[in-house]
Amino acid sequence: MKNKFRLKRLYSFILQSFLPMFLMTFVICLFLVLMQFLWKYIEDMVGKGLDIKVLGEMFVYAALNLIPLALPLSILLASIMVFGNLGEQFELLAIKSAGVPLLKTMKPLIILIVFISVGAFFFQNYAMPKIQVKFYSLLISIRQKSPELDIPEGVFYKGIDNYNIFVERKNRKTGMLYDVMIYDVSKGFNSMAVIVCDSASMKLSEDKLSLAFTMFKGQQFQNFQSENIGSSNTSKEFVPYSREDFKRKQMLIPFDANFNRMEDSALEDNAGSSYVSKNSAQLKVSIDSMIIKMDSMNRVDRVQMKKYSHLSFRNSYSDNIDSIGQLAQTAEIAPIDSILSLETLDQQSSIMRNAMTKVENNNNEFLFRSMTKVATQRTINRHWVEWHRKFTLSFACFIFFFIGAPLGSIIRKGGLGMPIVMSVILFIIYYILDNVGYKMTRDGVWIHWVGMWFSSFVLFPLGIFLTYKAMNDSVMLNADAYLGFFKKVLFIRENRHFQMKEVIISPPAYNEISNKIDNLNNEIDTYLTNYRMMGYKKYWFDEGQDLQFAVVKDHIEEMLNSLANSTHQEVLDKSEEYPILINNQRPFKAGSTGAKIFAYVFPVGLIMRLISLPFERRLYKDLVRVKELNNELQLITERL
Repeated sequence: MKNKFRLKRLYSFILQSFLPMFLMTFVICLFLVLMQFLWKYIEDMVGKGLDIKVLGEMFVYAALNLIPLALPLSILLASIMVFGNLGEQFELLAIKSAGVPLLKTMKPLIILIVFISVGAFFFQNYAMPKIQVKFYSLLISIRQKSPELDIPEGVFYKGIDNYNIFVERKNRKTGMLYDVMIYDVSKGFNSMAVIVCDSASMKLSEDKLSLAFTMFKGQQFQNFQSENIGSSNTSKEFVPYSREDFKRKQMLIPFDANFNRMEDSALEDNAGSSYVSKNSAQLKVSIDSMIIKMDSMNRVDRVQMKKYSHLSFRNSYSDNIDSIGQLAQTAEIAPIDSILSLETLDQQSSIMRNAMTKVENNNNEFLFRSMTKVATQRTINRHWVEWHRKFTLSFACFIFFFIGAPLGSIIRKGGLGMPIVMSVILFIIYYILDNVGYKMTRDGVWIHWVGMWFSSFVLFPLGIFLTYKAMNDSVMLNADAYLGFFKKVLFIRENRHFQMKEVIISPPAYNEISNKIDNLNNEIDTYLTNYRMMGYKKYWFDEGQDLQFAVVKDHIEEMLNSLANSTHQEVLDKSEEYPILINNQRPFKAGSTGAKIFAYVFPVGLIMRLISLPFERRLYKDLVRVKELNNELQLITERL
């Protein structure tokens, strides 16, 4: 009962550590992706005089629409931070020491992630279609709204359809415009009007559907077109115009400044964008109906091609096709050019025109059908994309937890430093892979299930690998392990460190140390005599080399461990000068199965033997150095 209660408290502790962190990271990630959305669509919303209520509604729908992007990232970041904190504070070590494996520690969070994944599926399947319809209809409405009227100085303003307005300068206090020029092409370019005036004022009508433009002291020039003049030959050389002088003139310009919200049904009824408003069952029904439509179009195209192909004459013969073919080979057929030359020129021209017309009609018909099939296939692909997205979000949450939790237990770093770096790198990889799969599916390059699950196929093995490494206490992300490896490869030596101990229980016996030094020197001389320069066969098959080297190395370490308890700084300093010997010179022990395989595969074995020569030379120098230090140390111990 006691152990059972302890595990329940452990689960409660893990949940209490994860839930606040998950909520915090979810809010942060949602805020970041929302800022990315704002940066992307800022030009569509600025300068249009939108109401705060409309902007607030837009941000709410955008935040809900971006939840599938923020949820996996927040799970990844929270799991790395939680298990990184547990590892950094040695709480994870204490849990493992109590006999609780990592998977059992993750058990309450696995159950929680399962519930989150199921909730994400229902959110994607039932809530997301309604959210996307509201979001895209509002976004399109904002894009279609006319910007606020703010005519700049010194440049032509084209913000009003069919009107180009130039203002030299303006008074911002009174709103008066000076030295104004207006190009009016609302009645067509042939009836263009040009208005020049000293000053003008503008005012928006109460219904915000037109702009009242009042002009003072100016002239209006307009092309004068009449049916009689326009049909005469002189109209091509000279176009008359009318001129009007005015002291005060008022003109109404159509300008809709209202915000007209797009109806949701416009997206739902549109075949090209209706996929955003459907759940998985509706998407599957639409896909099946479009596939049936594609099959019917393909059948019609096959019939048409068969009808108009040059082999269509074979359809009119039911029997004796072979005999007819043999007869056709023996018969003398006149060339088509000679048959055509027998007709008159008018008949030849008529035949050629009819043939060309028929070819062009067939070409246009097949081209139109191909465009229709391409558009239908693209719509099918978009429906498949939305159908798979109902499931990929849930699976991504599950994968990111099994990446983040083991990764946090391996790196053992909490806070916001290393976890953010690792989570951002992994999420960028996931985002790139997901976009590649999405575009390949949308363009029909990959099969839909391959493209939409491409990122999951890549990251799922990574989650399994990290979980396995974390369960076995891997040091794959330990910088010291990689540093030691590169030191060995680059022949960078490690130094020994011996500090004076305040309390010494068993001080070294210097008389015994002196005897050990003599024996050690003899062992080194024997080793160097036998294995100073090894041949190819001895290198791979002589088992005595590994055994004798292990004896020498163990005796050196045993002597130095005894000297580490010395109370004399002179002895400790001399002990620090001893080099650290390498562990081995070959990838396998001599005489083992792996060594025999390398030896018999001569090119590989020879290459490995050549690679081992620098290590062998270094070992020889180290052993010679050990003998010199032994002699110096023996003098010190004899004096003591």
